[in-house]
Amino acid sequence: QVQVVESGGGLVQAGGSLRLSCAASGHTFSQYAMAWFRQAPGKEREFVARINWSGTSTDYADSVKGRFTISRDNAKNTGYLQMNSLKPEDTAVYYCYLAGASWGQGTQVTVSS
Repeated sequence: QVQVVESGGGLVQAGGSLRLSCAASGHTFSQYAMAWFRQAPGKEREFVARINWSGTSTDYADSVKGRFTISRDNAKNTGYLQMNSLKPEDTAVYYCYLAGASWGQGTQVTVSS
C-alpha cells in the first residue's frame, strides 16, 4: 500500500513563502491524483488544491488561488505545494492525500502577523 509523508512546514512571517513536499513510497505514485488539505485549530479539514495523475490539470480553493501552486514529479514520487504571500489565516496542519489511497500525518504551517 502506498504511503505518503509530508515535510517542509514551519514558522514564517506574513508575506513569506514555504514549499511543502509529499513523498510517496512504492512505485504507484503516478497512478493517483493528489491533493492538499488543511485543518486549522477548531475547524474542519478543508480542501486546498488538487492535481491529476499526470500534472496536467489542477484546481484550487478560492482562498489560495493565485498564491499557492500544486505540482508533482512522478519520477521522484513526490508532490509539492508552493505557498507564496502567506497570511496568518493560512496557519494550519497541511495534509497530503493520494486519492482513494492514503493520507499523510500532516505538517504544521504557522504564519505570524
